[in-house]
Amino acid sequence: MNTLKDLKVKLFADGADKAGMLQLNANPLIKGMTTNPTLMRKAGLTDFEAFARDILQHITEKPISLEVFSDEFPEMRRQALKINGWAKNVYVKIPITNTRDESSLPLIRELAREGVKLNVTAILTLEQVAGVAKVLNAKVPAVVSVFAGRIADTGVDPMPQMRESKKLLAGLPQAELLWASVREVLNIFQADDCGCAIVTVPHDILAKAMKMIGMDLKELSLDTVKMFAVDAKAAGFSL
Repeated sequence: MNTLKDLKVKLFADGADKAGMLQLNANPLIKGMTTNPTLMRKAGLTDFEAFARDILQHITEKPISLEVFSDEFPEMRRQALKINGWAKNVYVKIPITNTRDESSLPLIRELAREGVKLNVTAILTLEQVAGVAKVLNAKVPAVVSVFAGRIADTGVDPMPQMRESKKLLAGLPQAELLWASVREVLNIFQADDCGCAIVTVPHDILAKAMKMIGMDLKELSLDTVKMFAVDAKAAGFSL
């Protein structure tokens, strides 16, 4: 049975809970961090810069992705350059389009040429991956985040698309393919099987993986039966 230590894919923690981020940052299995405006809002954050600067005081070595939040490209650019200046381990997340479905590729090209480490996010199609591959700077580290979990949500197996995405990035030695939107522990191993460089995993699924990977299935069966028995008794069921 494989363990997390056996993986070739790098585990990144996906979240905006400070306590959770610091705990996972101390774990040598976790190689980096990602976050986004939705995760920040769920964590109750209202001051983007204060949160980012605070967390960067603690997470100083492992890469951490912070996302722009403007819908206008000139303002995206301003935010990206500002975020980029906060720390050497920062990757700036740029969505593949804005909300009007206008392509971010011209902005991505500009920022990459200026040496900004980018994490291009919200990608779901091979056409989008191919477009990003054409505009990245081969000399500058970058992450290409394909939302495999969202692809799977539509009933489509994302693994063939992830393998093809890796081929599209083959000419960019500093570009890393990231499996995003993990839904279950199995996805971590699927990302590894596809040859993804990174898989970013929500904190709760990381906790489940660390607890359950390698667990004996017969033992897990008994635990499940015990759970049903405890809940039936607690509910006071009778017939």
